[in-house]
Amino acid sequence: MEITSSTMVKPVYSTPHPLVGEKVPLTVFDRAALDIFVPTVLAYPAPAPSNEALREGLLKAVAPYPHLASRLALDDHGRRFLHVNNEGVLLIEATVPVDLADVLVDGRMAAGVEDLYPTLPEENIGAALLQIQLNRYRCGGLVVGISCHHHTADGHSMSMFFTAWATAVREGKDFTTPTPFLDRARTALPGSTPTPVFDHRSLEFTCGEGDTYAVVPMDRIKNLTLHFTAEFVADLKSRVGTRCSTFQCLLAHVWKKLTAARELKPEEFTKVRVAVNCRGRADPPVPMDFFGNMVLWAFPRLQVRDILNSSYGSVIGVIRDAVARINDEYVQSFVDFGGVADANGEELVATAAAAGTMFCPDAEVDSWLGFRFHQLDFGTGAPSAFVPPDLPFEGLMIFMPSRKANGGVDLFMAVAEEHVAAFEQICYSLDWTHLDVTYVTS
Repeated sequence: MEITSSTMVKPVYSTPHPLVGEKVPLTVFDRAALDIFVPTVLAYPAPAPSNEALREGLLKAVAPYPHLASRLALDDHGRRFLHVNNEGVLLIEATVPVDLADVLVDGRMAAGVEDLYPTLPEENIGAALLQIQLNRYRCGGLVVGISCHHHTADGHSMSMFFTAWATAVREGKDFTTPTPFLDRARTALPGSTPTPVFDHRSLEFTCGEGDTYAVVPMDRIKNLTLHFTAEFVADLKSRVGTRCSTFQCLLAHVWKKLTAARELKPEEFTKVRVAVNCRGRADPPVPMDFFGNMVLWAFPRLQVRDILNSSYGSVIGVIRDAVARINDEYVQSFVDFGGVADANGEELVATAAAAGTMFCPDAEVDSWLGFRFHQLDFGTGAPSAFVPPDLPFEGLMIFMPSRKANGGVDLFMAVAEEHVAAFEQICYSLDWTHLDVTYVTS
């Protein structure tokens, strides 16, 4: 691979954007997000659009999303804010002297993808918050590596931006500039007398207490890709006995199988950290086109014996009940907690895990099932593959709509090496009883 250029792309406004020049405080939702850059890699077979077309489309797409051209900075008290200074988006162009088909096999790169997106900055303050690398292959194929800092936006927001960029390239002069909702203060308005009623200090934030997980060398954590066909999902839903979403039934299924493969003690407890979009759960609701962070987490929890011996419908009920608890009251309590912390000058530190963390007996899941690959068509077709970087935490799972011809769902997950064989042996079994794991006792 050869880097051929590296530039800052800065949108030019005919009429200055009202936010440019502003110093936007991080909301309590921003501070709950991890202080990391999140990479995404998309592959497009030849013929793919030219780098010039992608650059011009990027200029148009970034303009209504000024936070993406901003920088993280510190105020006089050492607190972070977004300086909307239009410093720009980092755009790197690279050439790769092989054909894309030689290195992309069944939706996976033959080697790691770390070289396909910009090197993650060692210091986030002052770094470009959106960084993009265009990797052009000998055949004309393209791999787009995107990295965005999580304090800027959540997954729902970045999906909006990806769609806007693809549309700008595809439509060219006919592109209609979107008008996303950008009022971050609207998402975090404490009550007249802020009164948090839930424990946010040990869930969304850390106070040095709570769960303690082991950290192991990264080579002990293996990344797997599972494909659940549309027929498998339909069969699974038919066994549930009640209406449920694809995400709910697959999470219940994988939670069962992962728990079985781990051979946990029956009396142990296991929980899953489930990301929940809170835009529609606030009172009043925040528009779905809000660009920023507005995610909290639900924690369905069961004893090992119960998750292994309960029906799919029962496990889905636990997941559904946990998610339902992230309601308007919980969201307001979280916002009030942030208001009290600000009034007291308290520095909030998001609950985070180090690379190599073993979440066992727990897990964490994120869903991109609302992601629509056809919306990422730059004009020559949708991406042929979503290629995730290696997941750094054992027990982390990401659900994506599959790119295979028959549809269905792809699951990218990280599993401890000692549990891989057992998990792969049972991950497609629809038997929910303890017959899969003879050591379980009632």
